[in-house]
Amino acid sequence: MASLSCSANDLAPLFNDTAAANYLCAKFDSISRKLAETTYAVDNTYLLFSAYLVFAMQLGFAMLCAGSVRAKNTMNIMLTNVLDAAAGGLSYYLFGFAFAFGGPSNGFIGRHFFGLRDYPMGDYPMDSSPNGDYSFFLYQWAFAIAAAGITSGSIAERTQFVAYLIYSSFLTGFVYPIVSHWFWSPDGWASASRIDGNVLFGSGVIDFAGSGVVHMVGGIAGLWGALIEGPRIGRFDRSGRSVALRGHSASLVVLGTFLLWFGWYGFNPGSFLTIAKGYGSGGYYGQWSAIGRTAVTTTLAGSTAALTTLFSKRLLAGHWNVIDVCNGLLGGFAAITSGCAVVEPWAAIVCGFVAAWVLIGLNKLAAKVEYDDPLEAAQLHGGCGAWGVFFTGLFAKKEYVEEIYRGGRPFGALMGGGGRLLAAQVIQILVVCGWVTATMAPLFYGLHKMKLLRISRDDETAGMDLTRHGGFAYAYHDDEDGSSRGVGFMLRRIEPAGTSPSPPAAPQV
Repeated sequence: MASLSCSANDLAPLFNDTAAANYLCAKFDSISRKLAETTYAVDNTYLLFSAYLVFAMQLGFAMLCAGSVRAKNTMNIMLTNVLDAAAGGLSYYLFGFAFAFGGPSNGFIGRHFFGLRDYPMGDYPMDSSPNGDYSFFLYQWAFAIAAAGITSGSIAERTQFVAYLIYSSFLTGFVYPIVSHWFWSPDGWASASRIDGNVLFGSGVIDFAGSGVVHMVGGIAGLWGALIEGPRIGRFDRSGRSVALRGHSASLVVLGTFLLWFGWYGFNPGSFLTIAKGYGSGGYYGQWSAIGRTAVTTTLAGSTAALTTLFSKRLLAGHWNVIDVCNGLLGGFAAITSGCAVVEPWAAIVCGFVAAWVLIGLNKLAAKVEYDDPLEAAQLHGGCGAWGVFFTGLFAKKEYVEEIYRGGRPFGALMGGGGRLLAAQVIQILVVCGWVTATMAPLFYGLHKMKLLRISRDDETAGMDLTRHGGFAYAYHDDEDGSSRGVGFMLRRIEPAGTSPSPPAAPQV
């Protein structure tokens, strides 16, 4: 909101009274400050609410992961999701936020605000965005732990607990923050919001909410973890043929998917950071309208990907599979996250359609090369995320790019904007792949060599809930046995009907 000012010298001739002019100006300035404070409070509240939505996605990840693994590993995967948030909270507080947004800094890495020292940044103008306040830290932390949650799905059911601690802290405290600095910080070398105007190819990378920064980082990290660990026992037979190790609860998968869908409305529209901003075009059109459009493009991309997957898998596999549909839906969301704010709704449908086929194709390739990812996280987030970054370089609309970034920027190649934005997007894909590979692959390999990565064959066969966490996540007891015999599975013996002259037993419920 632009600041308003009043000059008593300008008003005095109108009233022929300097005292009256001073009084009116004082009241006017007071109203102006209140309006500015209200605008800031609205923006700050919007950002906090968006942060809460993104954090709620951790519950979605937990439910999705739990339903996608076998029952004997449920407690383990739930604990890792809690760990991602807890360990990520400390590491991002101590190091991650400083590396990502600790400006002023160089183009590679931030260098201020370690442990939030000197943050918030003092008395900043009330008409500025809340990206110098605690709400901004909370929002960015929620993004960081989302990247770690993606990786945990790729290495589920066979990874030692200590490995989760190490990789989660390293990813949220160093690997992810560097990438977010490059593409989101005002000092980042490839940021479209670079303050000195010296942007990559005159454009900078448009990764609005993180198809590359979040989803590719988490997906590629998971790819290397799963490759170095190898597939789960029994995932492929001796001839190399794929054997399905199905998750134990489709209900949890669907619940997790809907929670993630809900949280994505904080992930994508929330990335505007502010809502009370006009675009100067008159009427009631402003950033609030762009936020609504972003929610629409997000919805359309995910919905299109879900339906495309539904009918495609029906043709390929011969049945309607809710698990595949949920993964397709999430693949559409991961893809549209980059360009959600700068593309038309019809383009989001294109994005979702292609994302579904990217996921199907990568899953086919994974089966052929005997790559095992229980949640398809590398294919879904890494592959569909890369498509989303590329898609933005094709379909970004000039009007929307100029609203969010400065005018005169290149826009989508298929929208008449030339190839400079597309070139910047390709650079992002290559750089993210290279950076994550150079950091996470050695980490996982080192853990593997120190025998800290994969659990033993016996533990994997029995299940980590029993061998590592004290018992199964689900306990069933005979109704007639009131005693507790420890945590585990107990099956009721069913007597054949009509074989005894004794009266029938009361029906069991």
